[in-house]
Amino acid sequence: MSFEYIPHKTMIGVRDRPILWPKPHSEEQVMFKEMSRNRRMRDLDLNPCIKETDASSKCMDENNYRKEMCTLYFIKYKNCRKFWNDVMMHRKRDGVTPYMPTAEERENMLNSLGRVPY
Repeated sequence: MSFEYIPHKTMIGVRDRPILWPKPHSEEQVMFKEMSRNRRMRDLDLNPCIKETDASSKCMDENNYRKEMCTLYFIKYKNCRKFWNDVMMHRKRDGVTPYMPTAEERENMLNSLGRVPY
C-alpha cells in the first residue's frame, strides 16, 4: 500500500507531523468514492435491500410519516441488512471478492434457499 502526504491545517497552522492517507488501490475504488451516496443506495449490486427500502419509504409516505404504522417494514429492512451483512462478513473472512455478492448471485442464493430468510 502506498501513501501520500497531505498537510493537515489546524487553528495554529500546519501540523508538525505528517498525516498519511492511503491512496486508492484500484479504479473501482476511485469510482465507488466518486459515486454519490444516493446513487450507491440505488445500485442493485451494492444495496441488496432496495425492495425493503422502497417499501418502508412508501409506507411512511402513505401514513404521513407516523413511524409506529411502519414498524413491520422497518423490521424487514433491518433483518435484510443484517442477513446480507453476515453474508458479506463470511465472504470477507473466506477471501471471496467482491465481499457483497452481485445482484445475480444474491438472487441465485435466495432461490436456492427457497424463501427469503428475513
